[in-house]
Amino acid sequence: MPRHARYSPEVRERAVRMMAEHRDEYPSEWAAFTSIAGKLGMTPETLRVWVRRAQVDEGVRPGLTTDERQKLKDLEKEVKELRRANEILKDASIFFATELDGRPKK
Repeated sequence: MPRHARYSPEVRERAVRMMAEHRDEYPSEWAAFTSIAGKLGMTPETLRVWVRRAQVDEGVRPGLTTDERQKLKDLEKEVKELRRANEILKDASIFFATELDGRPKK
């Protein structure tokens, strides 16, 4: 079930941009998160997560980019579906093999 985004992509971009532009005006990164998040009506942790994700996407920080993360999620879903299909096919082949065997059932 898809989650409904509480903040628009424009708000996210603006918040991340504000952090990049005003980070040096604060004594610590957390102080910047707290102040800017308060001005935009979100929690500092929300802003921190967005900034970290943007840093990964830009290649500044190691980790999976948003596109890579989505691709991994899609591949994991596909693997799950294929495993389920294989189990169904295995059960069907066992059923039909016993039906076609010709020996009476015990």
